[in-house]
Amino acid sequence: MFKLSEIKELIKLVDQTSVHELEIENEGARLFIRKPGKTEVVNVQAAPITHTYTQAPVLAPQPAAEAPAAAVQASAPAARPNTDNLHQIVSPMVGTFYSSPSPDAAVFVKEGDRVTEKSVVCILEAMKLMNELEAEVRGEIVEVLVTNGQLVEYGQPLFLVKPE
Repeated sequence: MFKLSEIKELIKLVDQTSVHELEIENEGARLFIRKPGKTEVVNVQAAPITHTYTQAPVLAPQPAAEAPAAAVQASAPAARPNTDNLHQIVSPMVGTFYSSPSPDAAVFVKEGDRVTEKSVVCILEAMKLMNELEAEVRGEIVEVLVTNGQLVEYGQPLFLVKPE
C-alpha cells in the first residue's frame, strides 16, 4: 500500500514535470496519476476501490433572493475581509473535506475561533484514509472557505486565519 507522503510527493513530481500520466503498482495496490487537462480530472485508483476526484468550482457567496438590492450592496463590502494580512490554510492533497470528526459531532473550528499550530481544523479523506489537518499557525479563523463534504484540490485554500 502507498503511504500518503509518497502519494503527495508523486503528485508534486508529476505536476512539476512534462509527464502527463504516471502508473505505479506496489504490493497489490495500483496508483494512477493523470495531470489535469481540459477535463480537470485526477484519477486515483487503489485495488479494489476506485476514486475519481474532480475540481470543485469556487463560488462566491450569493445574496438571498428575498434581500432588497440596497441591503445586499450595503453588506457586500463587510462580507469579504481584506486577505492581504491573512494566512491561508490550504489542502495538502486531493480529497473530501470534513468539518467535524463525525456527522453528529461539533465542527473542529468555526469563524471567530482561536487556533494554535497544533489545532486540528478539519479532516481530509483520501483513498478511505482520514487525515487530520492542523492549523500550523496561531491566530483566529476569519473565514471557512469550503463546505462539509466538498471535494477539494491540492493547494486549494480551506481557511483564512488572522495570525497573532
